Amino acid sequence: MSDRPDELKKLSEIAADMKLPSDIRRKAIEQLGAIYTHEALLVLLDIAANENLVNKDRDLALKQAREVIKKTSPQ
Repeated sequence: MSDRPDELKKLSEIAADMKLPSDIRRKAIEQLGAIYTHEALLVLLDIAANENLVNKDRDLALKQAREVIKKTSPQ
């Protein structure tokens, strides 16, 4: 469990690194979306709010955040 914050931090850094190819950034965002935790949701929302990123990446982060909310909400 203690690896999770490090994993979130690394994925967040990859997602925000504009020097990396867009497909790598998007894979990092998708991997964050697959971690159904409150912390991952917050990271995704931070990515979506990052004005330095392209809109496509920000939209993907919002989409992944929505999926985390759906998966973690009681039915």
